[in-house]
Amino acid sequence: MRVDKWLWAARFFKTRSIAKAAIEGGKVHHASERVKVSKEIRIGMELTIQQGKDKKTVVITGLSSTRGPASIAQQLYEETPTSISRRELLASQRKLDNLAKPEHKPSKKDRRQINKFKEHNTEQFEDWSYHTDSY
Repeated sequence: MRVDKWLWAARFFKTRSIAKAAIEGGKVHHASERVKVSKEIRIGMELTIQQGKDKKTVVITGLSSTRGPASIAQQLYEETPTSISRRELLASQRKLDNLAKPEHKPSKKDRRQINKFKEHNTEQFEDWSYHTDSY
């Protein structure tokens, strides 16, 4: 069975043409090497598939030439435990990164308060200096 057809049947990609484009773009690897669209796959092969920011390493456990429901498609492969843990770690890091960013830019009122705060704090330290003139 061709790898593009299996990726489509296993529901990694919506259409075979999208699967083909991903393979040609270097998003699918076997044994750390790029796969060709016509590559014949077998049960037990390990594929690394990159979809967006996620990179999955799966072991093929079944072959199907037809696209069925998601519950059946999930039985065609098994994701490796290291792949699952790596994806979860990266997802949590992306989530924490999004929390560090403000949800919205400051409004006019917020900017005024920020400027007032900055001016107030700089006035306190205008006379202060590291150097002393008295020796």
